[in-house]
Amino acid sequence: DVLQGHQREMTQTLHTRCQEPSQIIFQFKANPPAVTFELTGETDNIFMIEREGLLYCTRALDRETRSTHNLQVAALDANGIIVEGPVPITIEVKDINDNRPMFLQSKYEGSVRQNSRPGKPFLYVNATDLDDPATPNGQLYYQIVIQLPMINNVMYFQINNKTGAISLTREGSQELNPAKNPSYNLVISVKDMGGQSENSFSDTTSVDIIVTENIWKAPKPVEMVENSTDPHPIKITQVRWNDPGAQYSLVDKEKLPRFPFSIDQEGDIYMTQPLDREEKDAYVFYAVAKDEYGKPLSYPLEIHVKVKDINDNPPTCPSPVTVFEVQENERLGNSIGTLTAHDRDEENTANSFLNYRIVEQTPKLPMDGLFLIQTYAGMLQLAKQSLKKQDTPQYNLTIEVSDKDFKTLCFVQINVIDINDQIPIFEKSDYGNLTLAEDTNVGSTILTIQATDADEPFTGSSKILYHIKKGDSEGRLGVDTDPHTNTGYVIIKKPLDFETAAVSNIVFKAENPEPLVFGVTYNASSFAKFTLIVTDVNEAPQFSQHVFQAKVSEDVAIGTKVGNVTAKDPEGLDISYSLRGDTRGWLKIDHVTGEIFSVAPLDREAGSPYRVQVVATEVGGSSLSSVSEFHLILMDVNDNPPRLAKDYTGLFFCHPLSAPGSLIFEATDDDQHLFRGPHFTFSLGSGSLQNDWEVSKINGTHARLSTRHTDFEEREYVVLIRINDGGRPPLEGIVSLPVTFCSCVEGSCFRPAGRQTGIPTVGMAVGILLTTLLVIGIILAVVFIRIKKDKGKDNVESAQASEVKPLRS
Repeated sequence: DVLQGHQREMTQTLHTRCQEPSQIIFQFKANPPAVTFELTGETDNIFMIEREGLLYCTRALDRETRSTHNLQVAALDANGIIVEGPVPITIEVKDINDNRPMFLQSKYEGSVRQNSRPGKPFLYVNATDLDDPATPNGQLYYQIVIQLPMINNVMYFQINNKTGAISLTREGSQELNPAKNPSYNLVISVKDMGGQSENSFSDTTSVDIIVTENIWKAPKPVEMVENSTDPHPIKITQVRWNDPGAQYSLVDKEKLPRFPFSIDQEGDIYMTQPLDREEKDAYVFYAVAKDEYGKPLSYPLEIHVKVKDINDNPPTCPSPVTVFEVQENERLGNSIGTLTAHDRDEENTANSFLNYRIVEQTPKLPMDGLFLIQTYAGMLQLAKQSLKKQDTPQYNLTIEVSDKDFKTLCFVQINVIDINDQIPIFEKSDYGNLTLAEDTNVGSTILTIQATDADEPFTGSSKILYHIKKGDSEGRLGVDTDPHTNTGYVIIKKPLDFETAAVSNIVFKAENPEPLVFGVTYNASSFAKFTLIVTDVNEAPQFSQHVFQAKVSEDVAIGTKVGNVTAKDPEGLDISYSLRGDTRGWLKIDHVTGEIFSVAPLDREAGSPYRVQVVATEVGGSSLSSVSEFHLILMDVNDNPPRLAKDYTGLFFCHPLSAPGSLIFEATDDDQHLFRGPHFTFSLGSGSLQNDWEVSKINGTHARLSTRHTDFEEREYVVLIRINDGGRPPLEGIVSLPVTFCSCVEGSCFRPAGRQTGIPTVGMAVGILLTTLLVIGIILAVVFIRIKKDKGKDNVESAQASEVKPLRS
């Protein structure tokens, strides 16, 4: 009784397209006394029912006119009286793609600022499609077909395929220039069927875009006077975003302890406190504009503030007292020394330009004005006559140093010293032979030399400086002088080398820092020598580099030379090369030449760069060795097929499907992807799947698996997906996506618990339980019988014992 069944279910929902006249939709049946059926409700003269219960349509349905028809069916007896029903019937009209998408406007106009943020929409185009939006028939796909002008074949604009939002590409953000091209025209198409079908309908529209100048520009550098006494804060410059509503902030990249700038929400930048050029002469910071969600609207702007100097620092003396020496026979005009004062104000400006003037000489013997100072250079000279130590051994000068606003007094002490008319004389001219091993430590003192000078002690005339004049072109040796004794200590400054300088004839010269008087010259007495003999020490081989590096493709043939290393033995011995740390067994090295070859397939994904150590060992001698690094960088080739990015077990649809559904999955591979990333293509792995499934690409790594209908059984389906990486050569991988159709409880898949392998059934469990109880019962019975027997035996023995027991009188 179909009608009675409908009454129990209350409402029957039927899905139909009804594309042909008199197409039968359903067969109703009823029990006597019903002899005919009656149809009422939203029939629209399309639905009719025959006496035998055949429900049919008289003409094609139009989902866009009415997507659901609510009908009632009743069973009548011969007198036309309802004996069963009425039963409500809902007929849902299934959609077909019979409507093309249409843009709301035939032409759109918009504008975009130069250097706007890539991906931020500035215009939307909209289209409508009367087909069911829950099916592919009504799913729209937007695409830019033409961009005019197209410069260097670069797209400056992009569109969101689903929303129709138009924005700039990265190239457009960087290269749009209203001075060169103030306007662009786009032709945009929209397709239904998600743009994935060859039979989809489409429409086009035109978009005119005006490029306006970007006002988000860094202001010109600002110059602010230091130590300003004006009320703070002081506005110093401003920035403006292209549209109102931006949120402004400043970023101090230098992380200064004191950041004297701020910005308000109008974009005006202020100096909040006085600046000090001597503390910091320039500031660089950034202005940032963000939207209401805190996301940057564009790149930060660099703000430059230079602090302008004022003359707020007096000159300073180099020391409390500056000391110079002058020989008593010094010629007029000779330089005595230079007083160099300092000024913290900006260099090479009037604020730091200094003048020097002698204001006092003490004592004024034999006369005043014995000294002269150059006004701008500060160099002191002897002005009137030579000096005599016996008259005055010391003079004190007070020197005024001034800039345009400040004056400072500096003090100079001039000591008159004996004339340098004696030369240094070595105590001996030949210090003999000195034998050292070539590995003697740098910094070691190897020889002590001594010269004397008869001039006044502790003056520049008697101080001795030792210089090596011959035999040490590499600068391996040096001489330090004791200022109190004039003793010279010869030290090693650089490593000795037997191979380049086994024997060196070293010549010293002893000199004074003060010049000799006219007519006196250095002679042989001021020279000494010694012979340095360097003995050989067996040294390890030396590599020409600390790290050797080579680059090859990971698919090079076995036996290919991938690099080479070189080393030399200081003693000229032959070298044998070997490898250490070749954990993967990929390489071998020629023991003689140092050339490195591949001996197994290389794999970038297993490790790149591949690092091994190269050992160079001298052949013969002490077999000393040294180690260097060899780094092999492997360039990627396409040798890994695509695969799923993660485990996709647990994918499900709620059964029954009310509408076609879709799932998103991600692919990856282990090859190297530079810049643009992977660009996979997706398709079904078997032609037999095409009636039930379709796969569509979302981007280079993600795709959507969709059902083509709703008539799936409640079980698991394994969908094979073919993924191609488009590489050179292209590689494909076929992956399995297990998709389960199941009943859902609160949006989650409900699977009845089934028997799993290794878990007994209910019958088996009952049998095991009964068997266990039976065994326990048998054990208890045996124990009970044994106890009874033991008890009976004890009773017999007790009775026997009582029979033989003697009676007491």
